[in-house]
This record gives sequence, C-alpha cells and structure tokens, in this order.
Amino acid sequence: MIPDATSEGLIPFREYSTWFRVSGDLSSAKTPLVVAHGGPGCTHDYVLSIAEIANSGRPVIHYDQLGNGRSTHLPDKGGDFWTVELFLEELDNLLAYFGIADRYFLLGQSWGGMLGAEHAIRQPAGLKALVISNSPASMELWLSEAKRLRSELPREIEEVLDRHEAAGTLQDPEYLAAADYFYAQHVCRVVPNPPEVERTNQYMREDATVYNVMNGPNEFHVIGTMKEWTVIDQIHLITAPTLLVSGRFDEATPAVVQPFMDLIPDVRWEIFEESSHMPFVEEPEAYFATVEAFLAAHD
Repeated sequence: MIPDATSEGLIPFREYSTWFRVSGDLSSAKTPLVVAHGGPGCTHDYVLSIAEIANSGRPVIHYDQLGNGRSTHLPDKGGDFWTVELFLEELDNLLAYFGIADRYFLLGQSWGGMLGAEHAIRQPAGLKALVISNSPASMELWLSEAKRLRSELPREIEEVLDRHEAAGTLQDPEYLAAADYFYAQHVCRVVPNPPEVERTNQYMREDATVYNVMNGPNEFHVIGTMKEWTVIDQIHLITAPTLLVSGRFDEATPAVVQPFMDLIPDVRWEIFEESSHMPFVEEPEAYFATVEAFLAAHD
C-alpha cells in the first residue's frame, strides 16, 4: 500500500518551483531514496507506487521535474531551455534543499535513469547507490530497437504507423490507436492502465511541452533534442554500486541496457519476466523487494 505523504510542497528553483512529495521520516537511519520519473515530460504519479518502499522505514522522495505535473509549467520554452543540464541542476537543488546531498540513493526510471546515469557520471560523493530502471544507454540503440520492435507488430499496425508518420498526421485517431497497441505490448501490460499511470497520461495530454521538445510525439518516433543522446563513452566513470532493472517485454530491450552492464564497474541486472517498461506496476511485489534488498545492502 502506498503510504500517505509525510509532506508535500514546492522547492524554489531558479525563478520557478519544483513540487515534491516525501513518504516516511527523513530523520530515519536509513538512507533516503530519491525517485526521478521518466519522459522527459512525465510526472511522478506513474512511479508513485515506489513509495511503498517507505513501508520498510526508508524515506522516499518523489518530485515533478520542472515543466511537468505540479511544478512550474513553461510552455513557451524551447530546446535551448529544456536540457539535460537543467534537470541535473534541478536534482542538485532538490538534494541541497533536503540536506541529503552527503548521503542518498537515486532511482531513475526510463528518462529518469538516463538522468541518473548523467548524475552518477559526475561521481557525487553523496550518491551511495544507483538504480537505473528501464533506461537506455543511448538513443541510437533505443531507436534501433524501437524499429525492430515495430517490425514485430502485426503488419497492419506497422503500416498505420508508417503511413501517418510519413504524412505527419500524428494526432489521427487511427495512428493513436496503433501507438496504443505498441504501448500495451512494450510500455505497460496492465490494461487498462492503473489510475496512477493514467494521471501521468492526463497531465501529458494537458501539457506535453517537455516531452515533445526533448523526445518527440511518442516512444518510438523520437525526433526531439535527445535524439542523439548517449553516455556510452562515459559510463565507466560511474563508481556508485548500480542495480539495472528491465522487463522481458520492455521497450528498453536488453540491447539498450547492455552497455551499462558492460561498463559500470559495480553492477548487477534484474530482468522481470512478466513485465515491460513498468515492472513496479506489472510485478510490484518482486520489484520493490529487489530494489529494497539492493538498497539495504548499501545503507
């Protein structure tokens, strides 16, 4: 069961605000866990179930990244504003606000794991362990694997996707339905999506600025500023003990995760056999137990 929030509020960041939610007691002897959501452009809602880890006595901090959810929205900003550096600065600001920069764990899911890798590459002294959940090491690998996964869809679904992408009619109901078919196979296999996932979807329908600028219109048609992103040449700099997590049916396929396994010195990898991109929703008990056991080993 997701625990009630201990506190919620807004953190000043530049001239904007970052919304946060704390589960548990930050004065606990257990190292606090910070959860970075995906997108770029999602909200904390779909990963809120990870707060169940707080039931073990470990405080868990969720936040909505700038531009999303309950944080400041900036729909007029473009690609020169929405950068990896911006979100790294926001994460550092959050750690400083809570006074935990000298001792914390970080779990990043999807884009959050990409951000987590970028953060860990800088070797912050306070990062005691890292969880990279359902994340690629490069967008080139992601796009290559997305193309392969699309080729394995029913031919009529792939044809709809190809035709509307060529025509630029990406809001056509036929295209959106075909995209939903892909999502049900490789993003979240719990259909209909749970309420917390749907809350994130609703926020993104209301304002998808960050997602559209940095990623593109959907998970497999990536045309945004992150299209050429990679950390493969820097992964070896990650010194924090790292847990990799992915699902057997994940859009983050083994090929996109493998560089992390190959190049991080202290690393292990758990693949959830009944999950796609959201094992915390699809196999929650196993996911939480795996993550908490890993974190407890590094308290």
